[in-house]
Amino acid sequence: MILQTTFPGHSVWSSCSAHRLHPFLFSKRRRRSSLSYWHFNRLRPRLFTVAASENGVFTSPEIAKTFDFTSEEGIYNWWESQGYFRPNLDRGSDPFVISMPPPNVTGSLHMGHAMFVTLEDIMVRYHRMKGRPTLWLPGTDHAGIATQLVVEKMLASEGIKRVELGRDEFVNRVWEWKEKYGGTITNQIKRLGASCDWNREHFTLDEQLSRAVIEAFVRLHEKGLIYQGSYMVNWSPSLQTAVSDLEVEYHEESGTLYYIKYRVAGGSKSDYLTIATTRPETLFGDVAIAVHPEDDRYSKYINRMAIVPLTYGRHVPIISDKHVDKDFGTGVLKISPGHDHNDYNLARKLGLPILNVMNKDATLNKVAGLYCGLDRFEARKKLWADLEETGLAVKKEPHTLRVPRSQRGGEVIEPLVSKQWFVTMEPLAEKALRAVEKGDLKIIPERFEKIYNHWLSNIKDWCISRQLWWGHRIPVWYIVGKDCEEEYIVARSEDEALRKAQKKYGRDTKIYQDPDVLDTWFSSALWPFSTLGWPDESIEDFKRFYPTTMLETGHDILFFWVARMVMMGIEFTGTVPFKYVYLHGLIRDSQGRKMSKTLGNVIDPLDTIKEYGTDALRFTIALGTAGQDLNLSTERLTSNKAFTNKLWNAGKFVLQNLPSQNDASAWENILSYKFDKVELLGKLPLPECWVISKLHLLIDTVTASYDKFFFGDVGRDTYEFFWGDFADWYIEASKARLYHSGGDSVASVTQAVLLYVFENILKLLHPFMPFVTEELWQALPYRKEALIISPWPLTSLPRKSNSIKKFENLQALTRAIRNARAEYSVEPVKRISASIVANEEVTEYIVKEKEVLALLSRLDLQNIHFTDSPPGNADQSVHLVAGEGLEAYLPLADMIDITAEIQRLSKRLSKMQTEYDGLKARLSSPKFVEKAPEDVVRGVQEKAAETEEKITLTKNRLALLKSTVVVT
Repeated sequence: MILQTTFPGHSVWSSCSAHRLHPFLFSKRRRRSSLSYWHFNRLRPRLFTVAASENGVFTSPEIAKTFDFTSEEGIYNWWESQGYFRPNLDRGSDPFVISMPPPNVTGSLHMGHAMFVTLEDIMVRYHRMKGRPTLWLPGTDHAGIATQLVVEKMLASEGIKRVELGRDEFVNRVWEWKEKYGGTITNQIKRLGASCDWNREHFTLDEQLSRAVIEAFVRLHEKGLIYQGSYMVNWSPSLQTAVSDLEVEYHEESGTLYYIKYRVAGGSKSDYLTIATTRPETLFGDVAIAVHPEDDRYSKYINRMAIVPLTYGRHVPIISDKHVDKDFGTGVLKISPGHDHNDYNLARKLGLPILNVMNKDATLNKVAGLYCGLDRFEARKKLWADLEETGLAVKKEPHTLRVPRSQRGGEVIEPLVSKQWFVTMEPLAEKALRAVEKGDLKIIPERFEKIYNHWLSNIKDWCISRQLWWGHRIPVWYIVGKDCEEEYIVARSEDEALRKAQKKYGRDTKIYQDPDVLDTWFSSALWPFSTLGWPDESIEDFKRFYPTTMLETGHDILFFWVARMVMMGIEFTGTVPFKYVYLHGLIRDSQGRKMSKTLGNVIDPLDTIKEYGTDALRFTIALGTAGQDLNLSTERLTSNKAFTNKLWNAGKFVLQNLPSQNDASAWENILSYKFDKVELLGKLPLPECWVISKLHLLIDTVTASYDKFFFGDVGRDTYEFFWGDFADWYIEASKARLYHSGGDSVASVTQAVLLYVFENILKLLHPFMPFVTEELWQALPYRKEALIISPWPLTSLPRKSNSIKKFENLQALTRAIRNARAEYSVEPVKRISASIVANEEVTEYIVKEKEVLALLSRLDLQNIHFTDSPPGNADQSVHLVAGEGLEAYLPLADMIDITAEIQRLSKRLSKMQTEYDGLKARLSSPKFVEKAPEDVVRGVQEKAAETEEKITLTKNRLALLKSTVVVT
């Protein structure tokens, strides 16, 4: 009797096994996580000294057991000191330029920074190795609101208020703070390995960038695109400034819906409208009452007047509008255009007046009468109590509110009409839309083009003024004694403004500057070209590096920053500021939740680096997909830390199997191999030809993925080749050459292949994992230059697809034997015999790799037999089908104690039979089948079928074993 087993897939057992976490699937494939089984005790002694280690920066794997994360800063400083981060203009090709999204000068490193630094550094390092002059231009943002808040809190701790210092002294204090603490985020970004040109670092309040901001304002004003006016804005009462939409966060909060009576003028006591509102304190700003024109409940009141409660009889018109929601509240809407965005737009459409009832500090003004001076929330309480007293309060009920809060201070934002400076956006947006339409700008992933187009097609004018002291002062001067809304001067400097004013109004004219500063996003919108010297377009950096190549950032600021840069770039330079926009997603916790201090799930990048190393962190977060959020877990980080160690151990193996650097003859032989020649590839032994062919295929695949910005594919493909092909298979196979037979000539081929494949793996992985790869590279002999500037591997190198297929057959045979050993619990150290049955063609190449097969499958080299038909003891053997035309027979007596195995399986069979009988009894009971839940019955049926299959397999195996005993 023959027990036949087919093993088409991956092995569940390996001679090089210990549990490891897979970074993508976390499957429990059994592989070895270290090289402890690589028999270093059998190595010939080597004497190897690396020049790079002598400078005190690098450590060889021959000396260090694992890669030391603390060496990363030393490696980084060495790169920077060598000038590797600066663009090499001698290369002369098209430069690759990327502007770093400037983090806030107040910032501290978080995972969002880690994401953009990693992705941008990958791009920069790849293109640097490709031979392009690369410029990654770093800098920080002055962060108007955030920085002013930080310094105000610092002063408050000293008992000092901003207004007490005065503007000039306060600004001086902010500059002092910036000089002392502003470099924190920059140093943290360096810790992530960012290979920026720090000699070109900028700050948005630098003299050069400030000049660009003023120039941009003046030019836009000259074209009639900047104007001043009173419009609805987001107002921060505590900060006393308008804030951008980006700085407003909406929260679902429990609140109250208040029902209030508005009497109809000239009507009876029963003639009134009940209005539901969440903000009763704004009723002093009501200018109309609106109902739906088809709402029969209120049609009789349309065009009459209503009396606003507690206003001493102030009348407002009752109007109809189809936008009123008949089903919300009572179907009656109070219109308070001074304190609600929707009401404001409706009032402007209908020509209604706008009435403001609030001061800038969110207290009620004199329009509120007796409530003047009360805080908005205090006024709400008092107003409701008074309404109840006068009989105008109907009821109040709980209601979930969507509350706008300041991103910075957490206070409730007040919609408020305020005099501000605005940019007319529509003509700028039209050009930005055409840029994407014509293909001048490509957004990755492409689906964000729809969002970009929608926003620009529905764009509103941009409020660019902020009531702060820290920032770019608006370059507008007013004439003392004149109406500031009508008489003002826009100029590039105060001297120019004074000359213009005196020319127009007389030599005795005096001027004063607008106190407001510009929105921080205004200077950020100029970032790609202001950092290169604009408005001076004759500067060498501007001519050489503009337009830039790539803008990489989070998808959440596509509108607030990216689109504005596109508009400003086209407006001021005549071209889009970058060719590509790459948008990354958010980093979330392992459960997919947004990281927040409230949830306590924030992962600190610096703490992560200390525990796992920068390379493991970078590799983990680079495996995401453009535009999609990434769930970060300690399991992934642990897995990729193991990957770093695996690289290190592979480097140790390669180094310990190379000849001494003093052996000139051996090295001349190794360096003579040119694996980019198809002639040589065809002459190599099968494992060597296979691994080089697979490497050349990988180089093509990975290079194409880098060029398409498919970084996740790059990481996964390189990982799988290194671990799955090089470490698990080729390194193991190489031991047959290095330790067993073939002589020095065969060993030198293997040494050359090990070196060639490993150094190319380091090149492919360097953009992802710069520190460990550079350390390993420096340990290799005959390195002419640092890895960071070494040339990228060539593509379209020769490969032998036939050799790949042949070695895959050898792998399939090895896996089948390994699985059979595992199935029969054969001890790992035990060598067994085997009969390999194959046709003549297959036998020819398998025989040549007999030693490799024996090593990888733990076979007895002297008892491997090759034949074209089943052996005489086939009935007493485990029959394996590795593939078409390739089989193996493993004698059972060679593998196990047959008598003991029969006893073990008999007990197991008895136990399974008892379990099966019990399951069948339950299924035979009508009571169980009819009354038990359907899914429970189905579960028992599936369990019975599974047990029956196991019983059959066990019986077959027992029959085979018993027949073997009889024959014996």
